Amino acid sequence: MTTYFRPIPQTDIARPDTAQTLAGGWAWFTHVECLERGKPARVIAASQVPEDVIAKMTRARSDIAGLSMKAPKIMGILNVTPDSFSDGGRFNAPDQAVARTQAMIDQGADLIDIGGESTRPGSNYVEIDEETARTAPVIAAVAPNISAPISIDTRKAPVAAAALEAGAAIINDVSGFTFDAGLADLAVTKQVPVCVMHAQGDPATMQDDPSYDDVLLDVFDFLDAQVRQLEAKGLQRDQIIVDPGIGFGKALTHNLALLARLSLFHSLGCPILLGASRKALIGHISGAKNTDDRMPGSLAIALAGIQQGVQFLRVHDVAETQQALTLWQAATQGAHDVA
Repeated sequence: MTTYFRPIPQTDIARPDTAQTLAGGWAWFTHVECLERGKPARVIAASQVPEDVIAKMTRARSDIAGLSMKAPKIMGILNVTPDSFSDGGRFNAPDQAVARTQAMIDQGADLIDIGGESTRPGSNYVEIDEETARTAPVIAAVAPNISAPISIDTRKAPVAAAALEAGAAIINDVSGFTFDAGLADLAVTKQVPVCVMHAQGDPATMQDDPSYDDVLLDVFDFLDAQVRQLEAKGLQRDQIIVDPGIGFGKALTHNLALLARLSLFHSLGCPILLGASRKALIGHISGAKNTDDRMPGSLAIALAGIQQGVQFLRVHDVAETQQALTLWQAATQGAHDVA
């Protein structure tokens, strides 16, 4: 039976000499939670974990598209769609997109994620030509005007190819490279970083009745398999970001189980992306039915993710996330450098 090892992250200012640094970043750990299917979890000292597992947990993550993984990074969301659940139809025109992108950069975004197909629950498939027409001109207009890298949020190889040609630097696939076999080949050919997300089912039906044997371990196994597959094709593991896919084919209990143990995914040896901004689980727990009213809940989940060593936060509210992150860092470190 497979044993899964989850580092138990700490960020306290008092760090034991024996502590291990988590992913070369800001968190540390001395103990690990051992998880097995059908058995109670148990906690052991980090010194008892196999060396190859500890190496994946502790190894400093390589730069992604020029971004250092030694500190958390904010990914600003730019949807050029008519129907995305939060900002659909607001930034479709290139001039609107350029203005919005520059605003997010000014507010503290480290990279921008541009998507032309809504993946909200119940959304419909967008044809390749339409999605390309939505994204490529916007990326071409935005890329020369910003220093931050752009990721293309798509599951289709032709859309990604046009986006890379227009200036994108990362491929972010919500299907985890299961929808279009050509997308992985494109990433390998171009040697660009990728984000592999877990989703159960298609966006049109994924929330109908999601079910898992063990959601945490099922998602881990999927991401592990996809990372290995990409690595076998020729993509370096240190250029693969993993995303557990909060809200994608998951009920509230599934989302909370993943959030509580996000640090398990450090055992893959990859940077982790958390995308929970304004999602339905925040409304379910807080009662905020309007997506625009879910910013405080989004910040709470973002900081909980940072506490577990997550390297990327995909968010709508960049300025608020930057302020929360800056204050969290100052409060946990007991100091702040004033520029």
